[in-house]
Amino acid sequence: MDTVQAIIQQQIEAGTFLQSVQQGQQPTQEGANYGEEEEYEDEEGTYKGKRSNTLPIWGNKVTMNLNTLVLENIRESYYYKNNLVEIDSFQTLVEQIFYQVKHLEPWEKGTRRLQGMTGMCGGVRGVGAGGVVSSAYCLLFRLFNLRITRKQLISMLNSRQSVYIRGIGFMYIRYTQPPSDLWYWLEPYLDDDSEIDPRSGGGDLMTFGQMVRTMINKLDWYGTLFPRIPVPIQKEIDEKFSERKKQQMMEEEEWQMGETSEKTAMEEAGEVKKDLPRVSKCKHHLRHHHCRKHRKNCPAKAKRLREEKEKNKNKPSTPSEE
Repeated sequence: MDTVQAIIQQQIEAGTFLQSVQQGQQPTQEGANYGEEEEYEDEEGTYKGKRSNTLPIWGNKVTMNLNTLVLENIRESYYYKNNLVEIDSFQTLVEQIFYQVKHLEPWEKGTRRLQGMTGMCGGVRGVGAGGVVSSAYCLLFRLFNLRITRKQLISMLNSRQSVYIRGIGFMYIRYTQPPSDLWYWLEPYLDDDSEIDPRSGGGDLMTFGQMVRTMINKLDWYGTLFPRIPVPIQKEIDEKFSERKKQQMMEEEEWQMGETSEKTAMEEAGEVKKDLPRVSKCKHHLRHHHCRKHRKNCPAKAKRLREEKEKNKNKPSTPSEE
């Protein structure tokens, strides 16, 4: 049953189909995505389709839940004020990520000034003069102000142009999306073995799966903090991790049992011969195993036979043999 037929069926059941026909109205596309969109309630109490192309914004809709010091340095950054503010195209920002981003830390290497931060201030993030904010965070904040769509965010997560385009996509999710949606977004990438090095200057190579797990389970991110996940949601995520691990173990056991039973069946059918003696072949024969000529007439064996014949031929005969 296609979409139009489903709508007509709903109108018939509701008794409104004849009325719409008499009024000359065509069946509308309302409910075309019926059963496909999940609903959630945001902070303002309004309901939106979870799979709508418009992404919700969780938390502070102005600061993007960024550390105050990081945010101030982004707004005062020359790169942000003189380059990024004028860019209104998503594709242009992605190109900027491709050319400008080399790590995912909030500060450029060697620019964070920590001298004089002693006592209570020494252990508090966001206290001090800061440093040169990274291009990654400037671009992340510009994407936030541009209010990218769901399709655009998914294109970043699956980009093949640069690992840092993907990395900033995951950071956008962690900073802006509702904690209840984090598992929905990040779970498909837990086993992603593509590698990325988020550290400024290198030295912290990890897979995307490891990076995603870090984003879910830890608040600290190279000297700044991700938004805190509410305790009930964190417990749900931990339970989903446990269920996922159990499921993977069960699948692995089933696979091993299937392999064992298949091997046993083949052995019982006589298709697998046990403990066969290893066939010894010369190196030349191994190199030419595909050649019918060398399989039948091995040059090394022929040479050895010729040498034995010549040796026997030149060997002097003994008196007893005469």
